[in-house]
Amino acid sequence: MTVLEHLTSQQAIDLENKYGAHNYHPLPVVLSRGEGVHVWDVEGKRYYDFLSAYSAVNQGHCHPKIIGALMDQAKTLTLTSRAFYNDMLGKYEQYASSVFGFDKLLPMNTGAEAVETALKICRRWAYQKKGIPEDQAQIVVCENNFHGRTTTIISFSNDPVARTDYGPYTEGFIKIAYDDLSALEKTLEANPHVAGFLVEPIQGEAGVYVPSEGYLKKAKALCEKYNVLFIADEVQTGIARTGKMLAVDHEEVKPDILILGKALSGGVYPVSAVLANDGIMEVITPGSHGSTFGGNPVAAAVAMAALEVVKEEGLAQNAQELGELFREELNKFIPTCDLVKLVRGKGLLNAIVINDSEDSSTAWDICMTLKENGLLAKPTHGNIIRFAPPLVMNREQLMDCVSIIIKTLRDFSK
Repeated sequence: MTVLEHLTSQQAIDLENKYGAHNYHPLPVVLSRGEGVHVWDVEGKRYYDFLSAYSAVNQGHCHPKIIGALMDQAKTLTLTSRAFYNDMLGKYEQYASSVFGFDKLLPMNTGAEAVETALKICRRWAYQKKGIPEDQAQIVVCENNFHGRTTTIISFSNDPVARTDYGPYTEGFIKIAYDDLSALEKTLEANPHVAGFLVEPIQGEAGVYVPSEGYLKKAKALCEKYNVLFIADEVQTGIARTGKMLAVDHEEVKPDILILGKALSGGVYPVSAVLANDGIMEVITPGSHGSTFGGNPVAAAVAMAALEVVKEEGLAQNAQELGELFREELNKFIPTCDLVKLVRGKGLLNAIVINDSEDSSTAWDICMTLKENGLLAKPTHGNIIRFAPPLVMNREQLMDCVSIIIKTLRDFSK
């Protein structure tokens, strides 16, 4: 079999099953092309993409401006490592720092790398700035979090699938309930060695759980009161997904450390970043942290183009308006259907909760039927289906998708 040989869907699936590690359970669809809000399988069937690569493809598949930046830079200079300067990184750091309102940016590649970087910055700040005794720093995290799958991150996960058989686990983390200000204040008051509070503004993998109004603002105030860094993981919720450039912008919260990834590149290239002001970022010194690919010229060019697209095409406002329309239409339908408990979300990050147990196959079966009806989505936590289309979707396309979803749910509830 040559690399140019055309594969059927089953052949492609068989190859992955035989030669690839089985660390994912994909929906059985083999995609070969994408444009805007659509993707096509190898047999040529078109689908609406309602996952956007877990919100990495906010700007739509193969956006011409982002692809153009990728190709132009790839033909000029791809990688120097950080042993030398390159002529793109500084421009990207300046641009992104300006967009998000921070003094400095530390470039990385993946979301999990960016989270690890933020944890390291927080701990080093704790020892050098806050004066916490060596090796005593604690970081508060929330139950049902999803920040990645590195050894350190799964150490403070309570998802048995991500965590089981990977011990011994990294210490230095305190878990509290999400959306619980009382638990946060009690923890900060009782633990003077807390250095940071790491939080998702909306818990995506947990089922698009949106916290109570004012939670983020009050949590930030508590962090300021106890001299604790507020660390916002916006890898999935950032870059216009929720109707604002950042999800924390809904409550006018300025994180001490901001973590970005996924749509920072429009899904074209692995790009992530950690942003902070000088008083925090200056704890990072030569040799204390790094990445061969972090800050490479292609990543810099792609990220600048991706951010420009968000601004030029008004994607945050579009996400806000279409998200309200999506929830409005689903809320009209839900009272007529016993199958769905509720719809929740913000902007174009939404989910429906299926009226069945977490260990049932109902949500998966619904997604299989949605696939047959021309829309791709995926369950999370068993009985929840997440809906996150590219932000370049228009009203007509959204209403078409709503019709597909409602028809599928109505057929299932008969």
